[in-house]
Amino acid sequence: MAARPKTLDHAYGFDDVAIVPGAVTTNPDLAIPSFTLGEHTLRIPIIASSMDGVVDPKFAIKMSELGGMAVLNLDGVWTRYEDADAALDEIAAAPMDEATATIQRIYSEPVKEHLVGQRVEEIKAGGGIAVVAGTPQNTKRFAPITKDAGTDFFVVASTVTTARHLSSSLKGLQLDELVEQMAGVPILVGNTVDFQATLELMETGVHGVLVGVGPGAACTSREVLGIGMPQVSATIETAYARDVYFERTGRYVPIITDGGLRTGGDVSKSICAGADAVMIGSPFASCEGAPGRGFHWGMATPHAMLPRGVRVEVGQTHNVEQLLFGPTSRTDGSENLVGALTTSMSTCGAQTIQEFHDARMIIAPSIKTEGKIYQIAQTRPAGI
Repeated sequence: MAARPKTLDHAYGFDDVAIVPGAVTTNPDLAIPSFTLGEHTLRIPIIASSMDGVVDPKFAIKMSELGGMAVLNLDGVWTRYEDADAALDEIAAAPMDEATATIQRIYSEPVKEHLVGQRVEEIKAGGGIAVVAGTPQNTKRFAPITKDAGTDFFVVASTVTTARHLSSSLKGLQLDELVEQMAGVPILVGNTVDFQATLELMETGVHGVLVGVGPGAACTSREVLGIGMPQVSATIETAYARDVYFERTGRYVPIITDGGLRTGGDVSKSICAGADAVMIGSPFASCEGAPGRGFHWGMATPHAMLPRGVRVEVGQTHNVEQLLFGPTSRTDGSENLVGALTTSMSTCGAQTIQEFHDARMIIAPSIKTEGKIYQIAQTRPAGI
């Protein structure tokens, strides 16, 4: 084979693109952003991510009441400690230069299997949708326990997930076997950004795919490992895989853009690019009562040898109702995410998420700065 140079594709993030208004508009009240996954239809397509600074059993119940759902991290403090609040207090109190070491020490405590089932039962007893996540290495151990406890969904979560995994171990996690073992419990897997990888994941029988490598505010995979893809391009590519798979099989597997979303505009762009729902971390971590006490850290932060995350301070600036539904007086798009989404849908004449997938998008790197010299001067005097 003749030698040839490596080529680079251009990839786009949220700030690089814009949604083009349609020829027909609708009243925002007619826009219904519901999302169906398994036997559950959620009123809003927003999921709180499986990070200890974001989701505890109480928060999972609250999100269910508000029409979304939240994912509890089974590799976190809620399955390592009976009194998880004490561990969370210690993480929040740690000085910045000691935060990662403190998190690593706290997460060195082994997971207790009885707490895995107990946390699922707590969410169900409170009337919540029980969605739990485990790393691939712990999934075979945790999944049957959660099924017996009545979980509604199980998420296999890692930095990068593929259907084909080379390993020196005797037998790693087989997703098709997990789907069969957990029959009746939809399986979500993530994360991925690639067409072929997404297609192969769907062929294992999973019920949803999480999209995104490294964009999260507390994640440092892009810096530490040098891997990732901007979220708009990742969403477009994996949505194409979903549609190709649907044409081949007649089975629709939703994709969920996960990480890096800060505003209503980011949510709207994700769904317009092809996502069926979004997963959000930091904005929920900044809600009053969030378990992180105003801090947020990634699932890979506790890694003993190569932490790929950092504790970030996000404060507690609003309650979860304001974040999702308003009212708000903030002009930066960081509150009333659902209102922003339905308004964006209506400007394109879309009444459903599927219709919004057909709206036009353009590459527009000046979309946030064009004509905004006075706003930039007044709100970002340092040019940040």
